[in-house]
Amino acid sequence: MPIMPIIDYAKCDGCGLCVLVCKCGALVLNDNTVTIIEVDNCGWCTDCELVCATGAIRCPFEIVALET
Repeated sequence: MPIMPIIDYAKCDGCGLCVLVCKCGALVLNDNTVTIIEVDNCGWCTDCELVCATGAIRCPFEIVALET
């Protein structure tokens, strides 16, 4: 089962920006609220998290970059 975005539905204002940037089609707008459709090819690019002005979408894990 792929790791999917976590959505705080209380914060979602239904703007649809996340759906527009979702490359794998895992997000759809349903009654002005984003809904997750489980897909096998979602590599979690985090684009939907980046465009969400209300902070309704978040990454279910922490990304850590190490300096070399």
